[in-house]
Amino acid sequence: MTYSVVRFNLADPDATRTSARARYAAALEMARYADEHGVDTLQTEEHHGAANGWLPSPFTFAGAALGATRRLTVMISAVIGPLYDPLRLAEDIAVLDLLSGGRLVTVAGIGYRPEEYEQFGADWGRRGKLQDELLETLLTAWSGEPFAFRGRTVHVTPRPYTRPHPTLLVGGSSKAAARRAARLGLPFFPSAHLPELAAYYEEQCAAHGTSGFCMMPAARTPLLHVSEDPERAWATYGKHFLHEARTYASWQSKDISSAVRSTAHTVEDLRAEGVYRILTPEQCVRLAGESLVLHPLCGGMPVAEGHESLRLFAQRVLPRLAERTGAAGGTGDAPEAGGAPETGGA
Repeated sequence: MTYSVVRFNLADPDATRTSARARYAAALEMARYADEHGVDTLQTEEHHGAANGWLPSPFTFAGAALGATRRLTVMISAVIGPLYDPLRLAEDIAVLDLLSGGRLVTVAGIGYRPEEYEQFGADWGRRGKLQDELLETLLTAWSGEPFAFRGRTVHVTPRPYTRPHPTLLVGGSSKAAARRAARLGLPFFPSAHLPELAAYYEEQCAAHGTSGFCMMPAARTPLLHVSEDPERAWATYGKHFLHEARTYASWQSKDISSAVRSTAHTVEDLRAEGVYRILTPEQCVRLAGESLVLHPLCGGMPVAEGHESLRLFAQRVLPRLAERTGAAGGTGDAPEAGGAPETGGA
């Protein structure tokens, strides 16, 4: 079954105060439109201190998107767990879970950029221990009972809507992340198509006597833009895709596994690589059975062009996919991998 995602990170290298405001407003308009036209999931992510304004506050944006929609899932993939106060995060997620009726999905990773830790005064060397504390605290806090936290008794309210707790996955590309997820009985969200790591997670679940599932990205997860004229779109807007690709590549080391990895230095190279694709509606329909990740505002894409890409996707692609599957309103029925995740390291 085809699964549809619309992705937003709000990055724009040429943003002004006015244009940034317009871009955020457009993202919420697009979220509402996507919700009304059967898109399954809105996916967002987190980075700090980026010169292009890459979204630093995913829960604030998720709350606005949840308020603008009624049915689609909003997935944060990923939050950088050790940068958060565990009690405040437990409260924020609980409130969003209640407001949305359980439509928020949080993937918690530990990140891979030391400078983000430095900005918040967090200890990069203790990131694994901080992540353990965060996840354990969230699960305990959402029980609704008082508990011991850093030498004192605390009580987190209100209790979330979702039982036993809001949807929480552990993201990463290391065995340490897989072990962490298995030990806590949480689903595992690898940052790339890593079958051996998924198998290791299953082994660890058996060893710990826990149950869970692995939400692994497909082997290929291209980021899409839909256009009636891909040649014109590449010539006019290819620079926006290249900006994002080069920015993201500059943050990744050889040790980081990601579903979105580009080595391109020119628009021509990027087009040939296939990580970012501009397709006609007809070409997009032929991807039936794959995860479709639309990225309408990629790299500072003009808002009007982003709206047109989403319109074509919603009106010329999703209905034809629904006809193929016999689905009524939407191309999938549950969150799954494929949202070009940034699962935040190990």
